[in-house]
Amino acid sequence: MRTDGKSVLKLRLLLGDLIAMGPGKADLLEAIRETGSISAAARRMGMDYRRAWALVEAMNQGFRKPLVEAAPGGARGGGAQVTRMGEEVLEAFRRLQAKAEAAGAEELAFLRRRAAKPEG
Repeated sequence: MRTDGKSVLKLRLLLGDLIAMGPGKADLLEAIRETGSISAAARRMGMDYRRAWALVEAMNQGFRKPLVEAAPGGARGGGAQVTRMGEEVLEAFRRLQAKAEAAGAEELAFLRRRAAKPEG
């Protein structure tokens, strides 16, 4: 539950039965881009590494080209980078998110005014 008093519109892009992109996957892509590592991105987000890896695999399978390329670990360590396709998908998703939020701002305000006050 949000504690900042703001409403939020969460957008999920479904391609068939697959959630190709949503806010969590977009945040994960950004964290991978910033940290250069799937495990570091997972830690930053408070996410289990296996869950992060599964999300990366799902994203890579959901698009024609991989969104993340990972190098195996070892003595020198591994790493991961968001591909050009990943950057393009992330940018398009964030633009779509911003447009949806702008288009729905009036309705969100309407619904917020009619929402039950949280107990506490």
